Amino acid sequence: MELPDGWIARRPTFDDISAILALVHASDIATVGAPDFSREDVQEALTGPNTDPARDSWLALDPSGTVVAWAYLENPARSRRDFVEVYAHPEHGEPARAPLLARQLARVAERAAEFGFDEMTVRAGAIPNEDHWIGTLRSAGFTFVKQYARMRCELADLPAAPTAAPSGVLIRPVRASDDADLRTFHRILDTAFRDTPDYAPLTYEQWREQIAKLPSVAWDEWFVATVADEPVGILQSADQALDQNEGWVKNLAVLREHRHRGVGRALLSRAFASYAGKGRKYAGLGVDLSNPTEAVRLYRSVGMSPTYQANMFERTVTAAR
Repeated sequence: MELPDGWIARRPTFDDISAILALVHASDIATVGAPDFSREDVQEALTGPNTDPARDSWLALDPSGTVVAWAYLENPARSRRDFVEVYAHPEHGEPARAPLLARQLARVAERAAEFGFDEMTVRAGAIPNEDHWIGTLRSAGFTFVKQYARMRCELADLPAAPTAAPSGVLIRPVRASDDADLRTFHRILDTAFRDTPDYAPLTYEQWREQIAKLPSVAWDEWFVATVADEPVGILQSADQALDQNEGWVKNLAVLREHRHRGVGRALLSRAFASYAGKGRKYAGLGVDLSNPTEAVRLYRSVGMSPTYQANMFERTVTAAR
């Protein structure tokens, strides 16, 4: 699949971040009504583990030299599943989507061979109103597999101070300078998420590498829940939505034997109070609607509601020979 006459494809550099962000914001506004991607998200997409922008990402430029489409791959765990994203400007970028997707699928085949797999699964997300993009995915052999929701609440509607934790449950910030505490944090995250579908585990070293590449980390927004001094749950925040004046819950995890006892609710309450104390207007997160822990029920119970939903599509790619 070729780009239209006069258009070119090239690899992105860090000098392109502002242009990429403008493109993504135009796409976000057209599909969900507001920007939902930050400069930090762009940088993370270009520098994440197992990501080389010189091999795993493309830009499409129209004859005027304007960036009208951007594609990248994501696979921090070096697992059998890649995630592909192709953003296109809603007014004049759609002709680049199928050609960039084709290039990325060819790259997935190369990555499968490099990673030592006979084949890999590749997933892509689409907002339900993105008819053109969904058609492009289906034409490329993708089929629907599940749905995610982006959820949010207004912090002004919640108590200013965290609600009292259940008896025996204490919530404290993670000790960021203590390697043992961070290893415990990772262990709980890894153990709890193994109950969820499609989890791709990261070793502690891979996880720390991923964190080290983030533009910023607000450690005071990372929390540990303990019962009888034993850590049983964690909440990991991220700075990815600061441009929307929003605190972001990246991961919430509670060990199986301590679920349904108010631990998750207590962690969320503490995080929301922390966000509000910094003047944030919202708290947000993303959730897999097929999660067997019924996390969405917890999020609704603390005042969150979906702002939009996204469909996930999937296909298999055979390794390049």
